[in-house]
Amino acid sequence: MTESRKTGHLLTEKINPNTLHLDKCSPIEVVDLILQEDRAIVGAVDKEKNNIADAVELVVGKLKTGGRLFFLGAGTSGRLGVIEAAECPPTFGTDPELIQGFIAGGREAIWQSIEGAEDSTTESKELLQGALSKNDVVVGIAASASTPFVESGLNFAKEVGSGTVLVTCNPVESKIADVTIELLVGPEVVVGSTRMKAGTVTKMVLNMITTASMVQLGKTYGNLMVDVQPKSAKLRDRAKRIVSHIAEVSEERAGELLNESGWDVKAAIVMEKKELSLEDSKELLNNCGGFLREALR
Repeated sequence: MTESRKTGHLLTEKINPNTLHLDKCSPIEVVDLILQEDRAIVGAVDKEKNNIADAVELVVGKLKTGGRLFFLGAGTSGRLGVIEAAECPPTFGTDPELIQGFIAGGREAIWQSIEGAEDSTTESKELLQGALSKNDVVVGIAASASTPFVESGLNFAKEVGSGTVLVTCNPVESKIADVTIELLVGPEVVVGSTRMKAGTVTKMVLNMITTASMVQLGKTYGNLMVDVQPKSAKLRDRAKRIVSHIAEVSEERAGELLNESGWDVKAAIVMEKKELSLEDSKELLNNCGGFLREALR
C-alpha cells in the first residue's frame, strides 16, 4: 500500500471483535470461528440479488451484440476473475476470447503475489486499450472498492462506452460503474485477509453472473450443460449421459450419435429427436440462436 492510499476506513480492514482471541484457539475453535463468520455470506448476496440480476442483463445484452466479457482485478480478486474466465469454455463451450480475465501484474501474478501491482493507474488501460469496444462489458473486482488498477480500468471502459460492473465488499459512495454489487460481509477473521469471506462471496457472485448469463444465452437445456466440450474421459461420459437423457436413447446409441456429430452434444440430440442430418441439425440450431429447446419444438 502506498502512503497516499489510506485504507483503514474500509470495512474489510476493520478489526473483527469476534476473533480477537484467534491465536488462543484450538484448531476446532478456529474452524468454528471461520464458519460463524462465513454464515454472513449468503445474507450479503441475497441483499444484492437485484444488482446481480442487473449485471447479468447487462452482460447478456452486450454478448448478444457480439461483445465480450472482461474481468479485472488485483491479487485474490484478479485470480478469481481469471479462474472464472478459464472455467467457462469447458463448461459452456465458449470461445476463450469471449470471456477473459486480467490481473494486475500480469500472468506471473496468478502464481505469485506481486505487491504494489494493484496501485498502477495505467496497466489496466494498457491491457484493455485496442481490445475494448462499446459492445463489451468490464467487470471490475475489488474487495476494497478503491483499487487503482480496477478503478482506472473501469474509467477507461466508460470512456470507450463499454458496460461496467463493480463487485466489491465495501460500501461505495461514488458510483464508478453502471452496476455496483456491494457484498458487505464485514471484517475478516484475520484482519484485512480478503481471500477469506470477501474471496468466498466474490466467487459465489462471479459464478452467478457467468452461469445466469450462459443460461440466458442458451448454453443449457434445463440444468444440463449441452454446450460442454467433451475433451476428457469424464466429460465424454457426461456428454453421453446428457444425450441419452434428452434424446431418450441408450448410452451406446448416444455414443454413436456423438461420434457422428463430432461430439457436438446439441447436434447429436437434434439428429435423433428431429431425424435430421448433421448439416440440417446444425442449421436448425443456428436458426434457433443455439437454443436446443427451441430447436426441439
